[in-house]
Amino acid sequence: MSIRTDRVGRMIQREVADLLQQDFGEVSQSLVTVTGVRMTDDLGTAYVDVSVLGADDRQRKAAVARLDAQASEIRHALSARIRHQLKRMPDLKFFLDEGPQRRARMDELFAQIAAERDETGTDGAEDETPSRGEY
Repeated sequence: MSIRTDRVGRMIQREVADLLQQDFGEVSQSLVTVTGVRMTDDLGTAYVDVSVLGADDRQRKAAVARLDAQASEIRHALSARIRHQLKRMPDLKFFLDEGPQRRARMDELFAQIAAERDETGTDGAEDETPSRGEY
């Protein structure tokens, strides 16, 4: 990516996040965070990664589907904000960023492993160090 695509991506991320918070909050019906924007080299398409705080996977996917359905209205509102900085407004495509859910699941698994180790009284390390040929 070039410096220009990075700058445009950061600008669109900032403005779309602000728009979703102020003007389109009722569309998603959930707490939506814009975690990143990837731009194509020709600046024609912006892939907007969003994280949705929701109870289950179905609600998160429904929120992203509502955002995708409203993409043209969000694009129009975005163009009103940054029309003097770009010649052509990129198309917006929304994608669910499942990173926070994966991190939460990993934290749960690590906590479960730690609890099991506490119950058995072992710290996970063996008493004997294997010799050089036993690895």
